[in-house]
Amino acid sequence: MPRKASTSSPATSAFRQVQQQARSLLINLRKEIRSKESELRRLKEEESRLGLLVGGGAAAPAEGGGPMRGGRINWRAVLDQLPKQFKASDVRGVRGLKGKRPSEIFAAVTRWINADLVKRKTRGIYEKA
Repeated sequence: MPRKASTSSPATSAFRQVQQQARSLLINLRKEIRSKESELRRLKEEESRLGLLVGGGAAAPAEGGGPMRGGRINWRAVLDQLPKQFKASDVRGVRGLKGKRPSEIFAAVTRWINADLVKRKTRGIYEKA
């Protein structure tokens, strides 16, 4: 014979207690996540402002690690950050350029060569003039 729905067994009430505690923890966790996300947004904005103040020209990449959206890159500032002798992979290592296509990086190197800022030593190795 089936049990009546109105009677609650000790196992059911214990389950409901655990379920209520889990709900409470989940609500608190969501609140904490929202506060951490807002703090992270504030810190990223502060970092961006400080980066502009320093004059790096190459801002942080867009969220998600993809290529930068929006702002232009100051390629002269990028050149200043490179060692006397460098490779294209060194250019990619400059902050904010990780997501750039190789064609964009080589176009910049070509512009530097045409402007007599850089000389090509051997294949793939460049030197500041």
